[in-house]
This record gives sequence, structure tokens and C-alpha cells, in this order.
Amino acid sequence: MAEIFTPDLCIIGGGSAGLTVAAAARAFGASVVLVEKGAMGGDCLNTGCVPSKALIAASRHANTHNVSALYGVRYAAPKVDFGLVHKHVHDVIDSIAPHDSVERFEALGAKVVKAHGKFINARTLEAGETRIEARRFVIATGSSAAIPPIPGLDSVPFLTNETVFDLTEKPGHLIIIGGGPIGMELAQAYQRLGARVTVIEMQDPLSKDDPELTAIALRRIEDDGVVVRANTGVTGVAPADGGGIAVTVEAGELRETVTGTHLLIAAGRAPGIGDLGLTEARVKHDKRGIAVNAGLRTSNRRIYAIGDVTGGLQFTHVAGYQAGLVVRNALFGLPVKNDTSIIPWATYTDPEIANVGMTEKDAREKYGDKFKVLRWSYAENDRARAERETSGMVKMIAHRNGKILGCGIVGAHAGELISLFAFAIANGLKAGSLLKFVAPYPTLSELAKRVGVEFYHDKLDNPWIGRWTRLIRLLP
Repeated sequence: MAEIFTPDLCIIGGGSAGLTVAAAARAFGASVVLVEKGAMGGDCLNTGCVPSKALIAASRHANTHNVSALYGVRYAAPKVDFGLVHKHVHDVIDSIAPHDSVERFEALGAKVVKAHGKFINARTLEAGETRIEARRFVIATGSSAAIPPIPGLDSVPFLTNETVFDLTEKPGHLIIIGGGPIGMELAQAYQRLGARVTVIEMQDPLSKDDPELTAIALRRIEDDGVVVRANTGVTGVAPADGGGIAVTVEAGELRETVTGTHLLIAAGRAPGIGDLGLTEARVKHDKRGIAVNAGLRTSNRRIYAIGDVTGGLQFTHVAGYQAGLVVRNALFGLPVKNDTSIIPWATYTDPEIANVGMTEKDAREKYGDKFKVLRWSYAENDRARAERETSGMVKMIAHRNGKILGCGIVGAHAGELISLFAFAIANGLKAGSLLKFVAPYPTLSELAKRVGVEFYHDKLDNPWIGRWTRLIRLLP
């Protein structure tokens, strides 16, 4: 006979979204059942953000010899031990894993059920030998690598983000299908670690970001040796003669075959909606994910959905943000709204690319010509010059009334710098607010002040300013 639980909250998925809900709900004294069939920590910890950033860190050190001569320091070419790189990546995962473990959440007072969960009706979830009849449910099952329908793909071995971090030997020639953030981050990392890398992208690489910014990053990636085949489709995959993998591509009338030793599929993400019993739960969904309203409720008012499974912005920090909204609404009945305009995101290539709010294209579509584009180059920043990190810029979008609408940054530590602009946008601040803080010298944060000054640059031509300054000179 099935064991029955009746908690305040039942959370399906033990990734960043689900764990944040569980921890917060327990902090407020709510009873919680957490259902997770796989590894705790989800994609971010085990196959996503954490291992990829650890690998990028290793590749940055491997690249030191290529740039150190600029500083008067010379190194011999590095010897990369992929077995130790693999150990480094998994050591980082292991160091974080206890924070996301079953033991920690059971110590917090949550009941953790290690089984696949499936709704059997609109009010009940079945997981192994357990049935959960919760007051509210939260679906946080994340996403997985989308596998495109490429002819012949089933005839060759291929990697995804779920398996690429298990490599213990250097790929001879890694072919990556997909030039989005995951594909380009890993392409540059593996190239710096000594592999040959070719990226095949059917559109423009990093096409979701501002092309003025991505052009700067893509130049560096190609300078590192990555071959980027933009606007190129894949028409087939097959085992290559003599071993390896042959990828047939076409760009316009050009058709050719690219041969490599390894193939990585990085062609987007698919929401984790399989076999959840969503139809039985009366939850509307399609191949893009689960439909939710502004308060993250599904078509079944007892059930919320957050994170990648909703098909929106697929970032760990978005999942954490949405988890906080659900806790406020589900436990306290407070009105909430999922506001994506305040969400920053970053791509951890070198240089990094970061964005928040509107791009220039977005602003033009909404405001016509009633906005300003303000730019300031890293080359005009003393810290960037000292570090020889002058390839980059800050590009801020502001309404004519001064309200900051968005910002994009490409350059060193862009992922850190974007937080200042995210704070400004979340609090409805104007460009003038960037002039009201003092940045230590020399730091990259001075870039924010300089782009704020740029908002007022055209006002210096106002004839009244000249008249006023002449008047002030007459005063004793």
C-alpha cells in the first residue's frame, strides 16, 4: 500500500529552482516533499554551469603562455593533462554537492523522495511507492540537451553537456553543432586546452546578443584558433572512413564534409516535461514547455512551474528568482509578477558578454528615436590598459528622460560589471544615478560612471550652459 504525504508544498525536481523553493519553504516552517529521480543539484551543478566554468578556468590558465609576453613574462607552452583537468572539474562539483545533497535537505526537515514523479490526477503525484497530495505543487524539472533530427546522427557517438565533462583525453578535432553560449564557451575552452575545434552554426553565432558586442568576442575566439562556420547547415552525419565522424554541411551553394574525432551537440535545450502526467494534472503545455501566467501558476491553480521547464530564460539565477516569487505567493498569498526585464545574463567566453534589459534593437522597436545609445570603450579605462584588457565596451540604452532601459557589456569581467546596471534597472534609476557614486581608482567599475557622463555629453552644446558659466565668472 502506497505511503501518502500531505505537505504544504511538493516540489518535483532537485535542481537549482526546486532546491531554492525547498530551502526557503522550510525556513518559513512549511512542510515540504521534494521529488528527484536523478542527481541532486540538477543540470547546473552536475552538467552545466559549474563544470563548464571550472573547465573555462582551466583553459584560461592554459592560455597564459599566449598572452604573458605582453607583460614581460614568458612561459613555455603548457602540457595539458586531460585526466587532471577532468579531476579539477569534478573536484569543483564534489565541493559544492553537499550543499545540494539529500542529507542537507532532510536535515532542514524536508522529505526527499528519490523516484520519478508523475501526476495521476489534478491533486496527486505518484513517486515510487509514495503518493503526495500537497496543498501546492511546484514543477521544477529543468531541461536537457535538444537533439536535432540530423540524418545519420544515430549512427555515430556524440557528446552533449551531460557527457562532455566526462572526457579524460584531449579530443583531436572537436566538431560542435551549435554556436550559442554553451557551444561557444566550450569551443574556446577546448581550443585553449589543445584541441582543434570547429563550430557549425546555422545562423549567426551568439545571435541572441547584440551583434556589436558579439563581434568583439568572436574575433578573440577566432584568434584563438576556433573555426566558426556561421550560417551553415548540417545535412548529415556519418562514420568517417578510417575512423572519426564526418559532418556534411552546406552554406548557400557550397557543400562539403568536415571530419573530426568527436562531435558535441549544443543546439539548444528541451524542457523536462516527459512522462510527468501533465495531461492528467490538467496542466497546459507544448514542446516549448509548461505554460504559466505572470505569477508562474499553470492552468491548474494548485500547480506552479519555474525555471527551464517553462521555456523562458534558461539561467540558474532566473530559477532562483522565480523560486522566491513562488514561495511568496504559495505560502503567503502575496501578489507576484515574473519580471524578465530585470534579469541579467552572461556568456563566459573571453572576453565575457553580459546583458540586462533592452538592447538597441528592442528600444528602437518600442520607443522609435526617443532613446540614446551610450558607449564607452575599455580602451579608455586605465585599469583595462594596465591589465591589457582593452578589447571591450559598455553599451547602455537610456530613454531621453534618462531612465536606464538596458545595458550590454563585452570585455573582461563583464559578468560582474553587469550587476550594477541590473541594480539600476530593477530600481528604475536614471543615467544620472551613475554619477552619484565614487568608484575606486583604477577599476573597471569606472566604466559605469563614464557611460553615465556620456548621457549628458550632447547637453554641453546647450548655449545656456555657456551663458551661465560666463555669468559665474563675473561673480566675486
